[in-house]
Amino acid sequence: MTKTIRQMQEDIKLVDLVIEIIDARVPVSSRNPDIDALAAGKARLLVLNKSDLADEKENTRWIRYFKDQGLVAVLTDARNRGSVKTLMPSITEACREKIERDRARGMKERPIRTMVTGIPNVGKSTFINSFSGKAMAKTGNKPGVTRGKQWIRLGGKVELLDTPGLLWPKFEDKTVGENLALIRAINEQILDEESLALVLIRRLRDGYPGKLALRYEAEETGTDLSYLEEIGRRRGCLRKGGEIDYGRAASILLDEYRSGILGRISLEKAPEKVITITSDPSES
Repeated sequence: MTKTIRQMQEDIKLVDLVIEIIDARVPVSSRNPDIDALAAGKARLLVLNKSDLADEKENTRWIRYFKDQGLVAVLTDARNRGSVKTLMPSITEACREKIERDRARGMKERPIRTMVTGIPNVGKSTFINSFSGKAMAKTGNKPGVTRGKQWIRLGGKVELLDTPGLLWPKFEDKTVGENLALIRAINEQILDEESLALVLIRRLRDGYPGKLALRYEAEETGTDLSYLEEIGRRRGCLRKGGEIDYGRAASILLDEYRSGILGRISLEKAPEKVITITSDPSES
């Protein structure tokens, strides 16, 4: 991570605009606080990706919230090329001061040099591929696919610099870590899926009552663990002797949340005031 930050500190001197890709389901948790410091003084565009998986009402509230903070923010589904293609006006808006300054100086218009950044698995490479119309960057449904930087030229208007996913070293808020695990921004090898499934059950029962009952045809009663057992029974996740296979039940629940089968769900609600996620400098 330290090596990536040092490289970004050098590369950011070359760009006009920083596009930060975040996950619309967890817009605060998926923002790396270090990016604000790295991008100081640069034009910014915040892209809430995977908005098709997030609650529509919350999407609207989050866009209003970020705009109230002075950020140009847009919703997109990077898998939908048409959705991404509409972002050019937002890029122009984010760079308006630079464009007007260059014109006032009589400078020839040149491509907007842009850095695309964000934490792992928020869809940076998919965004670039959809924006360019070609498979220019490697993609994958897991963190850590993009290993090094690469410039991608898009006609004469924009040049994009893809960067590896960047996580900060320590989560001061346990909920942030849970959210990143739920969207698979943290490697699966270090996760306890059964515990994570219980977290998701609790969140859904509190924030979206009836959602689990509708999908799994079971009343949302008892404990979170008993509900995971019920999902296991109804999905045939049984070992020899009729014992519940909690691991399989947890995997089914998490996969159906992440793929959108459970419906459009936002795990973070737009706040009334600014929320700041900070990294612990002692861990850097």
